Amino acid sequence: MTSGRPEEPFRPQASSYALPFRQFNGVDAFLLVCVVGVAVLVGNSLGHMLAPLSAPNNVVPLNLDLFNLPGYAFRTTLRMFAALVAALAFTFCYATLAAKNRLAGQILIPLLDVLQSVPILGFLAFTVTFFLGLFPGRVLGAELAAIFTIFTSQASNMAFGMFQGLRSVPTELEEAAQCYGLTGWQKFWRLEVPCAIPSLVWNSMISMSSGWFMVVYSEAITVGHTRIMLPGIGSYVGVAISEQNITAIMAAVVAMLVVILAYDQILFRPLVAWSARFRLEASGLSEGAPEPWVLRLLRHTRFLNLIGESVLRGARKFASLPLGRRFAPLRVGHSGKQSKARMWVWRGFAALCFLAALEQAVMYAATAYTLHQLLQVGLLGGITLLRVVGMLLLASILWVPVGIWLGLNPSRARRAQLIVQYCAAFPANLFYPIFVWGLVHFQLVPDIWLTPLMILGAQWYILFNIINGASLFPGALLEVGRNFNVRGILWWRKIILPGLVPYYLTGLLAASGGAWNASIASEMAQWGSVTLRAHGLGAYIAQATIDGSTSQVALGVVMMSMIVIFMNIFVWRPLSDYAYRRLKFS
Repeated sequence: MTSGRPEEPFRPQASSYALPFRQFNGVDAFLLVCVVGVAVLVGNSLGHMLAPLSAPNNVVPLNLDLFNLPGYAFRTTLRMFAALVAALAFTFCYATLAAKNRLAGQILIPLLDVLQSVPILGFLAFTVTFFLGLFPGRVLGAELAAIFTIFTSQASNMAFGMFQGLRSVPTELEEAAQCYGLTGWQKFWRLEVPCAIPSLVWNSMISMSSGWFMVVYSEAITVGHTRIMLPGIGSYVGVAISEQNITAIMAAVVAMLVVILAYDQILFRPLVAWSARFRLEASGLSEGAPEPWVLRLLRHTRFLNLIGESVLRGARKFASLPLGRRFAPLRVGHSGKQSKARMWVWRGFAALCFLAALEQAVMYAATAYTLHQLLQVGLLGGITLLRVVGMLLLASILWVPVGIWLGLNPSRARRAQLIVQYCAAFPANLFYPIFVWGLVHFQLVPDIWLTPLMILGAQWYILFNIINGASLFPGALLEVGRNFNVRGILWWRKIILPGLVPYYLTGLLAASGGAWNASIASEMAQWGSVTLRAHGLGAYIAQATIDGSTSQVALGVVMMSMIVIFMNIFVWRPLSDYAYRRLKFS
C-alpha cells in the first residue's frame, strides 16, 4: 500500500564511525601533511637527543655553511618551545599558589624576583654538571641543560604576568562566582584563568622573545675543560662572533627573524585573537582586527573542526568538575584570629630559617673573605645598582608614552606587536661587538658607554606590558575623560597612568631582572681579541668565572641577591601592594 507521495530513493545511512572521513576535505589533507612533516622532523631531532655524547674534549665542529642554517634554526626552535611548555606548566603552579595563598606569596614572589635577577650564567657550571650527570654519555643531558637555561629566561615573566592577572579579577565577578556557588576548581578555570589569559598570552610572546638572548649561551656549553656545542642558531652565532664572520652573523639574524615571523603568524597571532574573547569589555585591541589567516584556514576544515569541538567539550567538562569547596560568605572574628595566628607562626618559621642561613653564611664568609673584599664587592654592587636604576628610568621615560600611544589605537597596537617581538628577540649581545669597536675607535669611557648594553633587551618588557595595558584599558573611562574635557597633565595623572600602574610594574619588575641578568655579559664585552670592562658587579662575576674562582663567583651572586631582596622589600612589594589596593579596576 502506498501513499500519495513518491518514494524517496534508498540512501544508506553513514555510520558514525565513517562520518569523520566523509567530512575530510582538501584543507584537512594539506594541514595533515604539514603536521606529519613537522612530526617527522621532531622525531628525527629527538633521535639525535638520545644519541651517545662524543668525547667531552672533542667539540663537534659547527659548519658556518648557510645551507646548514635551516636545520640549526629548527633545532633551536624546538628547544625554545620545549622551554616554553615547561615555563607554562611552572607558571600555572607557581603563580597560582602565590596569588591564592597570601603566606606562600610572601615567599614565592620575592624568591622569583631574586631568581630572575641573579645571572643564570653564573650557575651554568652547576646546572650543566647536574643534567649531564642525569644522562651520562648522552646528548639528552646537554639538551636538557640548554632547555633549562632558556626556561629560566622565560618562566619569571610569564609567572609575574599571570600573578598580576589573577590578582586583577574584578571584585563584582568574584562576588558573582560566590553567589552562583562555584567551587574553587570551577572558579579557577571559569573565572580566574580567563581573566588572566590576555596577560598570559602577551607575556608568553615577550618571554619567547627574551629566550633568544640566552640561546647563544645555552647552546655552547663550557664546564671547566669540557666544551659541548649543540647545533643551533645560538652556537652558530657564537662561532661566527669568535671568527669575526659578519656574513654568517647577518645570515643567522635573517634566519632568526624568519623563525619569529613563522611562529608569530602560526601560533601567537591566532592566540591573541582567541584571547580577545576573554577581555572584560569589547572595545580595544580586538576592535576591527582582521581575522588571522591561520584561523581562516582552520575554519575551512571539517575533520579538524570536529576534533577541535571534541577537545573543547572535554575541556568544558574538565573545568566544570565539582572539585573543592563552595565559596561561602567569610565570617569575621574567629577565622580572622586564626589567620593572624597562622601568619605569625609562618613569619616566625621564616625568621628562624633566615637566621640559621645567615649564621652559616657569616661563618663561611669569616673564613673565606676579608673585610676589604666584602667592601669592594658591596661598592661594585652599588655601582651596578645605579646603572640598573638609571637605565630603567631612561627606558620608562622613553617607552611609557610610546606604549600608551600605540596601545590606545587598535591598528597601531597590532602593527607594533610584531615589531616589538622582533626587537625583543634580537639578541642584544650581537650589538656588543659594534659597541666595543666604537668605544675603542672613539676612545670612550667603558664605565659610561657600556651601560646601555644591559637595557637593550630588558627595555622591551616595559613597552610590551604598557601596550598590553593600554589596549585593555576600559573604554568607558576614556569616554568619561573626553566628556569632561580632561586633557594635558590632568589626563595623564588622573586617568591613564593610574590604570596602567599594575601593567607598568609587571614590565618594570621583569626589566629590572633582565637588566641584572644582562649585567654579567654587558659590563665585560669583547670582539675578537679586544675586551673592555666596566667597574661593576657583573664584570666582577664574569672575571671570577673566567678565573675559575668559585668563592668569588659565590660572593658576587650573593651580593647581587641581597641587593635584589632589598629592592623587593622596600620598593617593589610596597608598590605592588599599593597598585593592588588602590588602582585595581573593580
